[in-house]
Amino acid sequence: MAQARRHFHEELEGLELEVLGMGEVADRALAESLTTLDTDDLALAERVISNDDELDAHYINVERTTLELLALQTPVAVDLRLISVILHTNLHLERVGDMAVNIAKLVKVVHGLPRNNSILTTLGEMGSIAREMLRAAMESFARRDLDLAQTLPEMDDPVDRLNRGMYREVASCAWDPQMLEWAIRMMVVSRQLERIGDHAVDIAEQVAFLLTGEFKEFTDASHPGGVEGPR
Repeated sequence: MAQARRHFHEELEGLELEVLGMGEVADRALAESLTTLDTDDLALAERVISNDDELDAHYINVERTTLELLALQTPVAVDLRLISVILHTNLHLERVGDMAVNIAKLVKVVHGLPRNNSILTTLGEMGSIAREMLRAAMESFARRDLDLAQTLPEMDDPVDRLNRGMYREVASCAWDPQMLEWAIRMMVVSRQLERIGDHAVDIAEQVAFLLTGEFKEFTDASHPGGVEGPR
């Protein structure tokens, strides 16, 4: 029995390490998609798209291994919380990878159209913050750092503000139909970056749940101070 529990915890530790590794893969995909956006590099865009298979493979392995663990063992409460956090974080990271791919695909769609430097600067700023948020969320998980996890909503505020302001920047391109077409696609990029920030906040919420045993949304439209969810 003791040996079985030891094996279970080794498997659980391995899953956590794989998810932390996924965080690095997702961050790299986001970084490369932002470089593609800045440089209009189609070869790099293709690489971002094809490299998503690596993140998808990790995602499937974590899901499969977790289900096998649950089928073979009866985890105690603290282990169940960690398993829940691993599954949720796994999904959020897979979505981040998908959004990096979406950005790369949009770069391909608008290749050759005139670009607006102000919009590119805004997207670059949003991307830098989103990457910082993703790294902070994963670090809070690795270090079991509740204080760091709780900083994520404040980090997200400028991303939300820049995303809201994108409409005005796109409207300023109306004088040039081709640039306007490019700018409208960049609104979608802005939304992808805003959602990546949201996924980072969601991961941080999972870390808080792991450490406190209570799930509480850090931000909520109807409850600005957060709303406690089911345990």
